[in-house]
Amino acid sequence: MIDPNAVIDPRAVVDPNADIAAGVEIGPFSVIGPDVKIGPDCRIGPHVVIRGPTVIGRENRIYQFSSIGDDPQDKKYAGERTLLEIGDRNLFREHCTINRGTEQGGGVTRIGSDNWIMVGVHIAHDCIVGNNTIFANNAALAGHVRVDDFVILGGYSLVHQFCILGAHCFTAMGSVIPKDVPPYVMVSGHMAQPYGLNSEGLRRRGFDSETRQAIMRAYKVIYKSGLTLPVAIERLEDMAREVSEIELLLNFLKESKRGIVR
Repeated sequence: MIDPNAVIDPRAVVDPNADIAAGVEIGPFSVIGPDVKIGPDCRIGPHVVIRGPTVIGRENRIYQFSSIGDDPQDKKYAGERTLLEIGDRNLFREHCTINRGTEQGGGVTRIGSDNWIMVGVHIAHDCIVGNNTIFANNAALAGHVRVDDFVILGGYSLVHQFCILGAHCFTAMGSVIPKDVPPYVMVSGHMAQPYGLNSEGLRRRGFDSETRQAIMRAYKVIYKSGLTLPVAIERLEDMAREVSEIELLLNFLKESKRGIVR
């Protein structure tokens, strides 16, 4: 159903089976396919292609020449019905490409809310992106990547398939990331190596000085002590009892399957 209060340029092509909510704006020469649901007050620029099944929340803005919800770039994909889900208040700048999931990968690519996705970003099939992230120009995720809340990817960062980027981590420009990046950690390089904490990001998000110092001590246990990772995890268990923010780091290390950037 297309709400009569949607503003659709007459040069756009919108399938009658699309679900377009009130307040949506769709620019000229954009193509909206069937099985696409666009929530209230979204703004779709010119020359945007959105294919489905895709569900987009409210107040998202998608700039020109972006391709949203097209088939996954996976040789195993054989036309199965898979999904892209996008939350609320996200910004997608020019030339973004976001693919639906694959049946083998769970069937869904999912992006949360309040994310800032800059020019030329690629988010591949079966990726899970949290909330309040920033992807700078031409950052790219291979398939099955998970990006947790408040992550910042520098321009041209490349993330290998199945990697996890923990909350509040930061990747410098041009980073090539073959393994998991723990919460709070900054990485840089080809291949990426740790370069301390994302201290400025933590400060901006309200982590007080005492908490930041405790996280730094945990960082040194992992990266500066010379301990094996299992032994470092044992040390962090004691620290997490005193500082709850370290528990996020501890649980991440326990769950990591690819190993961490180290």
